[in-house]
Amino acid sequence: MNLQPRIKGIIFVILGATLWGVSGSVAQFLFKTKGFNTEWLVTIRLLASGILLLLYSYSKSKNDIFKVWKDKRTALELIVFSLVGMLGSQYTYFAAINHGNAATATILQYLSPVFITLYMIVKTENLPSIKQIGAIALAMLGTFFIITNGNINEISISKSALFWGIAAGITAAFYTLQPKKLLAEFGSILLVGWGMLIGGISFSFIHAPWNFQGEWTTSSFLGVFFVVIFGTLIAYNCYLNSLKYIEPTEASILSSSEPLSAAIFIRYMA
Repeated sequence: MNLQPRIKGIIFVILGATLWGVSGSVAQFLFKTKGFNTEWLVTIRLLASGILLLLYSYSKSKNDIFKVWKDKRTALELIVFSLVGMLGSQYTYFAAINHGNAATATILQYLSPVFITLYMIVKTENLPSIKQIGAIALAMLGTFFIITNGNINEISISKSALFWGIAAGITAAFYTLQPKKLLAEFGSILLVGWGMLIGGISFSFIHAPWNFQGEWTTSSFLGVFFVVIFGTLIAYNCYLNSLKYIEPTEASILSSSEPLSAAIFIRYMA
């Protein structure tokens, strides 16, 4: 089936965002029910996904997996993407879940279209379209109701959850905007693989992967497996692949399917 490029982009971004949403709910289960540590899960999902992606890439292209390091510019851009975009988005999102819950963290993270649109205004010196203004307004309105329950005198989440949720939105905007050139040169699999491995190794110095806290059961093992394979490895590749076909602003708005999938999954599990 030969899909139009834009339709491919839409399918990729919705699939990736849906997997993120379910993954966030699974992570909440691991944190709240099984006593898992946020830092440990971030380290493991980055290291495991990075290694698996690079092994897959190596099986296809052999030594070409190191081509990103042959140029100083691309190497520096990759390091920045790994630490600020990949590691930053992973940790802030899971920290927001740990300090609050998956639904709140997911919706706050999806202030990213606001940050992306503001960046594009500054970069292009063009005002946003009516559709973009509408998306920003809806994002802000939804955030208001999440934080206050419709009453400005009633804050329904902690300050720490609010902080980490907004930080997740900023870092999500960063990894959407920053790797455009890298994606065009090296593709999503190689970029995500190195990004996750570098992020995981760097974070290991803060929280070693063997420093585990939590309860191992069949359900917790399956939860970690889902977070690593579907919520990280596949989801990030789908989302970054979508940026080949659609603009960052459109991708960030379409990825609002994540909070919907998170809410549906939480309701189903309840």
